Amino acid sequence: MAQPAWQEPVPLALDSAPVPEYGGGSLADLLPTLAAGQDVPGFDAVIPELTPADRNCVFLIDGLGWEQIKAHPDEAPFLHSLLPTSRGGTGRPLTAGFPSTTATSLASVGTGRPPGEHGLNGYTARNPETGALMNQLRWKPWTEPRVWQPYPTVFQLAHEAGVRTAQVSAPTFEQTPLTKVALSGGSFLGRLSGEERMDLAAERLAAGDRSLVYTYYSEVDGKGHRFGVDSDAWRGQLMYVDGLARRLAEQLPPRSALYITADHGMIDIPFDEQSRIDFDEDWELSAGVALLGGEGRARHVYAVPGAEADVLAVWREVLGEQFWVASRDEAVSAGWFGPHIDARVHGRIGDVVAAAHDDVVITASVNEPHESAMAGMHGSLTPVELLVPLLEVRS
Repeated sequence: MAQPAWQEPVPLALDSAPVPEYGGGSLADLLPTLAAGQDVPGFDAVIPELTPADRNCVFLIDGLGWEQIKAHPDEAPFLHSLLPTSRGGTGRPLTAGFPSTTATSLASVGTGRPPGEHGLNGYTARNPETGALMNQLRWKPWTEPRVWQPYPTVFQLAHEAGVRTAQVSAPTFEQTPLTKVALSGGSFLGRLSGEERMDLAAERLAAGDRSLVYTYYSEVDGKGHRFGVDSDAWRGQLMYVDGLARRLAEQLPPRSALYITADHGMIDIPFDEQSRIDFDEDWELSAGVALLGGEGRARHVYAVPGAEADVLAVWREVLGEQFWVASRDEAVSAGWFGPHIDARVHGRIGDVVAAAHDDVVITASVNEPHESAMAGMHGSLTPVELLVPLLEVRS
């Protein structure tokens, strides 16, 4: 029913936004739980239903959310068989952190910490030291990695405790700053094909009495961004990665547990003016804004000094029925970035934080032409983006 012209729009209540389940049901809790089961000092089993194993392997499929697996039993029969609705399936969803985006999630996986601590709090975020936007996936402009993210990874601490650790991924990722601050520790083994990665991950898993192996596949996310998760190209990638997961599961050595997860889900956004709001062409939204960070469905908005309250009021008035629009303090208090915010991270969070509720994005056609042209997007707190799988296979 159309809203009467005289009725004032009602902004979404911030307490209606889902909050990541930090401390027991988020991506940041997975590796600490596995490390605790391998007697690595300093970790607790915060996901209590995971039974300890001597050998643990995490296979992270970029962009494959919980809801996507549920919706595609024919394209992903093996993964679907691990869901709790299937006979013998014991899988459950975890939540990504916020924003539900790759740099943030990989840092949460590798460090075992929420975004408010590791500090990779979005696709792009303001560097308080320079005042410039920092792309935390591509690491531009260059920023000293260990200053930006100083915590050791779970892999590093497990390696120091005598666990045989390895990351098996594409060779191009070995020297990236994101890998260094989020996923380093033990051995990095680069392989081009998915089949090679699965075979090598199983081999490295068997190499130690206690072992922790991470492997990764990116092209489900790539096809989703380019063509959408309702495309044949995306479905083809899902079929392929389902076969990879089965291949790895069938090679598990004794006393092993394989955990299949993801960094975020994805949603297709229509290419129309109602669904894609162009910040670069919108004088209301851009008024008083010094920098626009984040990504289309999870925006960090940095105001001109003194304009913070006005920017919040305008964004809430214009977008409040379609986005959860919060001030920095409100987003922090709501727990979007975790229960604790490190001092160095506080200024990286936008003066205004906008998380999409509806099927809508805030694009920036001039400053972000590539990102604005994507069919599939992610970043917000909706279940289709926030929920990721935790699927288990044991030997």
